[in-house]
Amino acid sequence: MFDYHGLTIGFHGCEEEVARKALLNQGELIPSENKYDWLGSGIYFWENDPIRALEFATITKKCSNPCVIGAVMNLGYCLDLSTRSGLASIRLVWENIVKSSFEKGDLKLNKAGRKGENGELMLRFLDCYVIEALHKYNVDNGYEEFDSVRAPFWEGEEIYPTAGFFNKNHIQLCIRNPKCILGYFLPRDLDVSL
Repeated sequence: MFDYHGLTIGFHGCEEEVARKALLNQGELIPSENKYDWLGSGIYFWENDPIRALEFATITKKCSNPCVIGAVMNLGYCLDLSTRSGLASIRLVWENIVKSSFEKGDLKLNKAGRKGENGELMLRFLDCYVIEALHKYNVDNGYEEFDSVRAPFWEGEEIYPTAGFFNKNHIQLCIRNPKCILGYFLPRDLDVSL
């Protein structure tokens, strides 16, 4: 967990009208609150990857008018799951809060996605539950709430045999505190029109 003071660039794939309203300060990006969201509830961005955001809007969300909006943000107090301390926090919540419910069969496992997605665990029910349990624990015990969650994911097909790199690897950002978003912009050189 870190208190980020630097700027981070993220990209969000959405409908063109949603992007237009956010760019003109006439509307906000709406937080996702699905029980299978990879990093819990919040506004999702692809760190430094507008092409992945466009793929997501086009292929996964099936937007009728897909668009990508960029955001400049400060992640604030961030649960960074690329660090030992972030992972240790998740493990503690699993061991001390969630594991007993899981062993009773009360929780859904992460599930593979739709056809054509290599059987990857695209529906992250258990991951979402564990992360939300950590947020609830912080609130219930008067600890500082996380402004954001950041995590790397290895996704897709191997780029070459035995590679540790896959064609959809990415870093996902989940913004819980909208005040972390300092401003929006329209990325250049993408096949996106407003």
